[in-house]
Amino acid sequence: MDDETRLRMAIIDKARWMNSSGLNQGTSGNISVRHGDRMLITPSGIAYDTLTPDMIASMPVDGEYGAWDGPKKPSVEWRFHLDILKARPDVMATVHTHSMYATILAIARKPIPPCHYMIAAFGGSDVRVCDYAKYGTKELSINVLKAMEGRSACLMANHGILATGSSLDKAMWAAVELETIAKQYYHSLLIGGPVLLSEEEIDRVVREFHGYGLKT
Repeated sequence: MDDETRLRMAIIDKARWMNSSGLNQGTSGNISVRHGDRMLITPSGIAYDTLTPDMIASMPVDGEYGAWDGPKKPSVEWRFHLDILKARPDVMATVHTHSMYATILAIARKPIPPCHYMIAAFGGSDVRVCDYAKYGTKELSINVLKAMEGRSACLMANHGILATGSSLDKAMWAAVELETIAKQYYHSLLIGGPVLLSEEEIDRVVREFHGYGLKT
């Protein structure tokens, strides 16, 4: 089995896992991975349990914008996946979900402040909410890239979340961690709100977190 087929199978495995774990529902989420000068991405509107490796769409990162290969068209959200890869050479994978608590905060347009030191895992003292735009549009992609400046994840207003990583495993880890801290923040608001950590403390943790997470 070649590397690309293994990667296609890994995308399917992660897509199925994020639904079975409750991190996502139905076909609402999507996953992309950089493979050389191409992007592999889940197809549009197909149940993950029925996916086969050949159904994963392939798109050029720097070639004709929007061109794709495969029997199935790419996710309608391909624009922000592709634009992230083009703008961020450090990103190898992006996971987009409609996870429950993070999406609740996104619906309320509440960024996540430094309520827990693990916020530093996303690159700074908060996780921002990008401005709303219709799904699948270039405007949404522009808004996402702005919210992602200096960050590895963001909430998407009235939509969901996205998390990135230097590998597919790390991007999925970040998506899980983002949902966890969103749940913690949400529940802290119910009992009077969190005591926030200082900018200086988060900066210190960010420095110490360099390379934090799944290590090779």
